[in-house]
Amino acid sequence: MSIQRCCPPTTVVERDFGDEAAIFKALADPHRLAILATLARAPDEVCVCDFTAGLPLNQPTVSHHLRILRESGLITCERRGTWVYYRLATDASARINAALAVTFSEKVIS
Repeated sequence: MSIQRCCPPTTVVERDFGDEAAIFKALADPHRLAILATLARAPDEVCVCDFTAGLPLNQPTVSHHLRILRESGLITCERRGTWVYYRLATDASARINAALAVTFSEKVIS
């Protein structure tokens, strides 16, 4: 039994979006966005203690969010004694823009 189509078939994009999905997954949390926004506006690195004090989250949850951002390559860190200091990765904005450009590229008109 054949089903009649409602419209012409569309070609589904065949591309590995794994890298883009990792970026979007890292951005897909309001607390992680707050961390990124803070780092983007900070003149220098930010101590983990500032995030623990400034976010309505306990310390292990803050560390979890920072780990996700670090593993996605959007932030970097440096340990100094007891404390860890975070900063936005130098290419974070470019990587986010590239992920958006790949996902939402222009339509090809034939």
